[in-house]
Amino acid sequence: MGELDNKAVEAAYARWAPVYDLAFTAVMGPGRRAAVAASERPGGMILDVGVGTGLELPMWSGQTRIVGVDLSEPMLRKAQERVGRDRLANVAGLCVMDATRLAFPDCCFDAVVAPYVMTVVPDPQATLDELARVLKPGGEIVLVNHVGADRGLRARAEAWLGRHGARLGWRPEFPFAVIGDWIDARPDMTLAERRALPPLELFTLTRIRKAAAA
Repeated sequence: MGELDNKAVEAAYARWAPVYDLAFTAVMGPGRRAAVAASERPGGMILDVGVGTGLELPMWSGQTRIVGVDLSEPMLRKAQERVGRDRLANVAGLCVMDATRLAFPDCCFDAVVAPYVMTVVPDPQATLDELARVLKPGGEIVLVNHVGADRGLRARAEAWLGRHGARLGWRPEFPFAVIGDWIDARPDMTLAERRALPPLELFTLTRIRKAAAA
């Protein structure tokens, strides 16, 4: 996979922030709706990692409380505008935060949702470790992610794009094994669901369940 670091990601998303909604609302909308449906917890508290401009924030019911974090301050400013404009009283906070160093105690969220994040973070498995740490026993990590093709025209296109990953701010080449191997190495984690999503099955929904407390 192409190398990314936080500085490259911050710089890329500072460029994307003014046009992000225009560029990505349609293509990523089905994945966001699927992630929200899978993570909805009326009366519970959800952590939205990589909340960006907050496109999915209005999709949760008012009975589910949301905390959103993102590395990009310009993206979070857009999310804060959305919270005010749409009067999203269930959004408990929006914070600039590194997904590998979350400033939350252990086992404090009923679910953690990370749409379109694993291809962005420099260390996906360290990020998953941190998401698991803040998740309550019995809760779920819900991911929506592009998974790279193994062969064919799409694989060649992803390989070409991968050479520009730092400027894009994400990895076009991303094998599911990065997530699968992490689950296999964690006896407290189980793959609950994996399914392809529209459009054109470009994205995959993954639900990972944390074992209930003994």
